[in-house]
Amino acid sequence: MSSSTLSVGFLGAGKMATALAKGFIQAGLVAPPQVCASDVLAAGRDAFQRETNAAVFTENADVLRHATVIFLAVKPDQISQVLAGVAPQVDPQRHLFVSIAAGVTLAKLEAAAPAGTRFVRVMPNTPALVGASASAYTLGTKATRTDAATVQQLLASVGLALEVAEKLIDAVTGVSGSGPAYAFLMIEALADGGVAAGLPRDVAQKLAAQTLLGAAKMVLETGQHPAVLKDAVCSPGGTTIEAMHELEKGGVRAALITAVRAAADKARKLG
Repeated sequence: MSSSTLSVGFLGAGKMATALAKGFIQAGLVAPPQVCASDVLAAGRDAFQRETNAAVFTENADVLRHATVIFLAVKPDQISQVLAGVAPQVDPQRHLFVSIAAGVTLAKLEAAAPAGTRFVRVMPNTPALVGASASAYTLGTKATRTDAATVQQLLASVGLALEVAEKLIDAVTGVSGSGPAYAFLMIEALADGGVAAGLPRDVAQKLAAQTLLGAAKMVLETGQHPAVLKDAVCSPGGTTIEAMHELEKGGVRAALITAVRAAADKARKLG
């Protein structure tokens, strides 16, 4: 689907919807007139409009009238109600629904919508706002390869996009859906350590953030295992191996593994 014919709507105008919409616009994939959103909360509508300069509505049905690709960006427990509410406006030939609701399976989405409705289930993350998201998607039973290409085009415009089997989506939620929060916590902690060691706060924060960014780029661009890259920094008897010993004593590795599994389990329960 070309950018000239692409129109994107959001049912729910929260932070994730705003990040995606703003990312699509900044990437040049759509212009503000090709984007719209609905939300029952005035604060959500106002923030979305302020960030995107796109149209906002109080009624979900208005989004279906204006857009062909519809992002379901409401809370998981609201999905069935929202789909029932827009059922009279759904045109299975015209509308493609993209759900970003954590834990809500394709089977539940399809059961709550008119027969033949096309769904793609997506787990994005908020770095879409800066063109650096990590997203995964999976197709419903009625979705076509053309639908997959449309979703790939949208998500790839704001970062990395991978198609996976649906059984893996909850694991994706644990790794990359919730992952930015883990990274922000690490940046904050590294910066605090820098301040404790005598660095000014602004210097420590910039160094910490750039360090995580640089390390991530090395993993992606070299294709080497993170352990190999880690070992290359750990000189015998040096400062880094001493620091790694403290991290291992503190259980950082185990805590991150547990965090990912906890988030994935929570996603399943939300569904």
